[in-house]
Amino acid sequence: MSNDKVSVPAQDVQALKTYKPLFELGQIVATRAVLSHMEEHAVFPAALLSRHQHGDWGNVDPEDAKANDQAVLSGARVMSSFTVAHLVVWIITESSTGEGKRASTCLLFPEEY
Repeated sequence: MSNDKVSVPAQDVQALKTYKPLFELGQIVATRAVLSHMEEHAVFPAALLSRHQHGDWGNVDPEDAKANDQAVLSGARVMSSFTVAHLVVWIITESSTGEGKRASTCLLFPEEY
């Protein structure tokens, strides 16, 4: 195991959340509607992506937050939910490949899923 990865139980992921990014984002994509909405309200996508990448899952329920914490360790899909000017924006980072790399992260509205 490399020095930049720490294997911990899901409940201990909280200690890592402010230290460094927990996972790679891969290629970042966003729908036009989300980008337009965020621009209109002066919200930078990078700010939400950073929160997502550092384990701030936004408005997900505790069960989904725990699943995300476990997904960080297992390489499964990670999903955050943030409210931007009264609209929900999802950020989804796909599961990692066999080599442990995540291919992409997408910002979208739930109805665009």
